[in-house]
Amino acid sequence: MDRDNVIFIGMPAVGKSTIGVIVAKRLGYRFIDTDILIQEEEGKLLKEIIKEKGIDGFLEVEDRINARVQTKRTVISPGGSVIYCENAMRHYKEIGRIVYLKASFETIERRIHNARGRGVVLRDGQSLRDLYDERTALFRKYADVTICEDGLRLEDTIRKVLEKLGAE
Repeated sequence: MDRDNVIFIGMPAVGKSTIGVIVAKRLGYRFIDTDILIQEEEGKLLKEIIKEKGIDGFLEVEDRINARVQTKRTVISPGGSVIYCENAMRHYKEIGRIVYLKASFETIERRIHNARGRGVVLRDGQSLRDLYDERTALFRKYADVTICEDGLRLEDTIRKVLEKLGAE
């Protein structure tokens, strides 16, 4: 299978879905938000799944659903915790280019008001800062392309993504 998909990774509130939809339109691609796939398949909101199954149970569901996304010419926006899902990330590396939308901790903190209410996967006693530091290393590990969006307007970020993908 060729790598003609684009997969966005990054912290919650970096704009994976917002930017993903616009990039998909500009490329003439489909768009998939895998959080919606998870909610549809499970028949529950993300925060309900986390409450019922716990974080590890949620990650198993997330890994399973993301690892079986079969598509071409599609922009995929998975949840931020997908980087803990080895099967899913291996699959995404095979079917597309992974774009890390990077933002400083200060930017993320400003954008997220209620992390748990958003369905952000935080373990007991884990702060948003701890989560940021833990995930940043994983985002870097998997990224084919990194776009730092600090100080950029939405349109500038989209332009940079398209340039890096060779589409602009």
